[in-house]
Amino acid sequence: MKDKTDLPEQLPKGFFKQFKNKESFQDYFNQLFKQGIEEMLQGELDEHLGYQKHSKDGYNTGNSRNGTFQKTVTTENVGEVVLNIPRDRNGEFEPIIIPKGQTISGKIEDAIIGMYSRGMTTSDVRKQVLEIYGLEISETTVSNITEGIMVLAKEWQLRTLEPVYFTVWMDGIIIKIREDGKVINKCVYIVIGLTPNGLKEVLGFWIEKTESAAFWMTVLTDLKARGVQDILIACTDNLKGFTQAIKAVFPETVTQLCIVHQIRNSCKFVVYKDRRPFCADLKKIYTAINATSALKELEIVKSKWQSKYKYAITSWEENWDNLSNYFEYPLELRKIIYTTNTIENLNRGIRKYTKTKTQFPNENSASKSVYLAIKNIEEAWTKPILHWGLILHQFLIIFESRCKF
Repeated sequence: MKDKTDLPEQLPKGFFKQFKNKESFQDYFNQLFKQGIEEMLQGELDEHLGYQKHSKDGYNTGNSRNGTFQKTVTTENVGEVVLNIPRDRNGEFEPIIIPKGQTISGKIEDAIIGMYSRGMTTSDVRKQVLEIYGLEISETTVSNITEGIMVLAKEWQLRTLEPVYFTVWMDGIIIKIREDGKVINKCVYIVIGLTPNGLKEVLGFWIEKTESAAFWMTVLTDLKARGVQDILIACTDNLKGFTQAIKAVFPETVTQLCIVHQIRNSCKFVVYKDRRPFCADLKKIYTAINATSALKELEIVKSKWQSKYKYAITSWEENWDNLSNYFEYPLELRKIIYTTNTIENLNRGIRKYTKTKTQFPNENSASKSVYLAIKNIEEAWTKPILHWGLILHQFLIIFESRCKF
């Protein structure tokens, strides 16, 4: 004998004649879907309570049904459906088929987050979901779904870090954010660390109105509070006061100014027609075999160009102590510390993912996008840096007393 819930092998003759058009049939199907889901929810509640509705088995059990509440759920097949979700008096019932907090199918939710993380605007995501899944969702829905990302971002930003990082690269990028009715530039402070395993790791990002040494000290203090005890070498641009800020928090850290930044800053004072020969002469400085030879090359450049470009040369002289530190190390180690290219590559990746957003409506939106861009980029950071075994050996010899991990 067939179970009464089994579907008939053939629908009654003339069944479809009751529907005047496609829309009326869709309405019927939607109601059928809604009824089926609500029956399943009631079945889940029966199992949770241990007895069926109106059963005497429920007497004196300490818990009972407590009506329903309405919840709008977006599904892949029928769009938005208003469901009556049952609840118990003790508030312990958690549906499996429609989990708490979920208003859209997990598959679509993952797709929305994936599209958003790759730089698509909320408007673009809405259009794509309509095109691919046939679902009409609002930009507000997209924002609400991606808002859950901020919980993960905050946990990530507060996570405990390694006690020692062999190298950190620090830099900032400028993004446009709307604030108080105006679009202003803000700086995203970013730090990448090189772990004892030779892996790169983004330690965090911070958003502030302008880049300043004072705020970099705040960033470094945050890193220390999250468990960082020592940084062996820090690679930065030549922002005024940056080195002092690092020394204030991590006194033993060796600071290396980025050679590429230094060259760019020098070229600001040089007319276009002279830049190529000027840069060719500078190259002899930073590619010298040691600090002594480099200083001699600097003197040669000074004698040749100072009368014409005094400030370009003065910049090298004033920053020499922090520009020349990398000469103290073997060639393999020099390559990873003489420039902030590591973090500039990350910055380019972030700009790639956020290029469709010429401006962010608020700081929260900017944080979501930057976090997702970083997580996407970090997926490729699965292997130690090139020649890590040799470089690790060099670090252990040079910083033997500080390599405690």
